[in-house]
Amino acid sequence: MPTPRGDRRRATGTASARAQLPAPLARSVDEFERHLTLERDVSPHTARAYLSDVVSLLTHFTHGPEGPGSTDSRPEPEPEPEPGVEPEPGAATPTATSAGSPPSAVPADEDRGGLTASPNLGALDLSELRSWLADQRAGGASRTTLARRAAAARTFTGWAAKTGYLDNDPGPRLASARPHRHLPAVLRADQATAAMEASASGAAEGDPVALRDHAIVELLYASGVRVAELCGLDVGDIDHSRRVALVMGKGGKQRSVPYGVPAERAIRAWLERGRPQLVCAASHAALFLGARGGRLDPRVVRRVVHDMIGSVPGAAPIGPHGLRHSAATHLLEGGADLRSVQELLGHATLATTQLYTHVTVERLKAIHDRTHPRS
Repeated sequence: MPTPRGDRRRATGTASARAQLPAPLARSVDEFERHLTLERDVSPHTARAYLSDVVSLLTHFTHGPEGPGSTDSRPEPEPEPEPGVEPEPGAATPTATSAGSPPSAVPADEDRGGLTASPNLGALDLSELRSWLADQRAGGASRTTLARRAAAARTFTGWAAKTGYLDNDPGPRLASARPHRHLPAVLRADQATAAMEASASGAAEGDPVALRDHAIVELLYASGVRVAELCGLDVGDIDHSRRVALVMGKGGKQRSVPYGVPAERAIRAWLERGRPQLVCAASHAALFLGARGGRLDPRVVRRVVHDMIGSVPGAAPIGPHGLRHSAATHLLEGGADLRSVQELLGHATLATTQLYTHVTVERLKAIHDRTHPRS
């Protein structure tokens, strides 16, 4: 899958900074990468975000704030999930890795004021972490970005302490500004209905892509799944008799999500009349296919949702994650309990799901202000 030009530039900057790290530090980054991908089984994008922040930290540790590689070259996370909705990965201390024993500490040959000839990761302490974050803040990093990078640093130092690179873990003592929690944009129930009806009218013509797009938006809104979860579905993951989809969530965790009758009708129409027209050898078992028959790209889903929502007058310009927010909000407004919504959305903690209660309260306050005679 091609990478957007801005992401390619940032990835190139990170790779260049990583290549300039002294061998002992580069080896620790390599082992940390294996830990993330093999033991924690994080997504490729999450691994890139962790590693870019760690490379930035170690570059600062090696060169100081004025040295090479100190500029902001880390890639930002994708817009899914939106700030304050999904938890930032890495805040918890990771499990120990089975990677080989770390290299023995080598004393630094020069002061920290310049490049050290043999950097010793064991010298990475709380003051270095704070100095790095202060440098990021001076460079204009937002509170949300600083919180994410602090979480990545805590994950790295926790892993380094468990594997012997650090005698003590300074990460738990690293404080960072809390990210601003923004209330997500959501559709009203009538707007969601209008969007689904507009999608259904397009699918009524029988075009395979229109049938696919209608099944996509119906399933996104009915189940609240993430866009990556939707694109990862196979035909066998859909239980038509029970109207349940088996999705692979974050961290390789599977969960079953129910969906309603309209979504079932749309999925059946796609499987019976749309998918057979696009299927090819490269399709394998993928439920949703691109125009050339391969597994559907998440960027296509975002375009489909933006176009569909754009046809609804007055609707907020949301993407697939906005449909997820809308589904959760409408469930809570309809009387669903918080833990059931947490299970449906696949949130690791209830605190993330609680954001939707703020959404419903804010909407209730707005209604009260508009309608109550003494508001």
